Amino acid sequence: MMKRAVSISLGSSKRNSAVELSLLGEKVRIERIGTDGDMERAARLFGELDGKVDAFGVGGTDLGLTVDGKYYRLHSVAPLVRFVKQTPVVDGSGLKNTLERGVAPYMEAQIGPPRPRTVLMTSGADRWGMSMSFMENGYEGVFGDLMFGLGVPLPLRSAASMKRVAALILPIVSRLPFDWLYPTGEKQESNTPKFGQWYAWASVIAGDCHFIKRFMPARLDGKIICTNTTTPADVAAFRAAGAGYLVTTTPRLEGRSFGTNMMEAMLVAMSGQGRKLTDAELGEWVERLGFQPNVERLNEVA
Repeated sequence: MMKRAVSISLGSSKRNSAVELSLLGEKVRIERIGTDGDMERAARLFGELDGKVDAFGVGGTDLGLTVDGKYYRLHSVAPLVRFVKQTPVVDGSGLKNTLERGVAPYMEAQIGPPRPRTVLMTSGADRWGMSMSFMENGYEGVFGDLMFGLGVPLPLRSAASMKRVAALILPIVSRLPFDWLYPTGEKQESNTPKFGQWYAWASVIAGDCHFIKRFMPARLDGKIICTNTTTPADVAAFRAAGAGYLVTTTPRLEGRSFGTNMMEAMLVAMSGQGRKLTDAELGEWVERLGFQPNVERLNEVA
């Protein structure tokens, strides 16, 4: 019997898609349903499908953020899943802590280390595993959480600064309406170039695809983009801007890379456990399936 995993997202419905896969002899259908920022519609969909699918992914938002092992629940997002009583729900944080933790050495093994080894993380709080992958492999990093999340033009120049700021502001920020912090619905399609000096400074621009695209300049010549949840239109936009490589932390399926929430929901569905998987269990599934980041050359790099 085919397993079914559904990601219900606050993101744009233009990015909706569904794929049927055969993995390890198991058939699984994964589908993404965007609600264009309508939190109530998303909540109703979760309720309608509860008990009818094998796993849910929460897309376009997080249920919480983990920074250096400390979990900060996003209180404004919790009502999204209030009608779910049976089906396990994941937001991708497990895969962010496992799959994304190895992205920097994998990337360098494929294309060599960038020069200089500098990385702009659009949000360290959202992707702590990816952030640490770069920092633990000798990169100089700038964390853009205050810039990209709150519009405050203050770069954070170290993981220690990031941790201090997270401990100070996340307990407060976690209670703000989510769309104050992150683009939802049609806002995901807009582009207003900002923070150009940091895009220019970094060899690698890493993090959430919507954050990267929302503020990116017209030219990204030779840059390495490290993200996921890319559509063919996203790939075309990065190519047109002159980016050298696109690294997606989840493998490409049918021409696009799905979000970590969708992929984690797929693994939960395949496991048949009827519950969230631990980080160790996720790591075992990733290894069994041979999941690795995808590296795509977009333009010739001088």
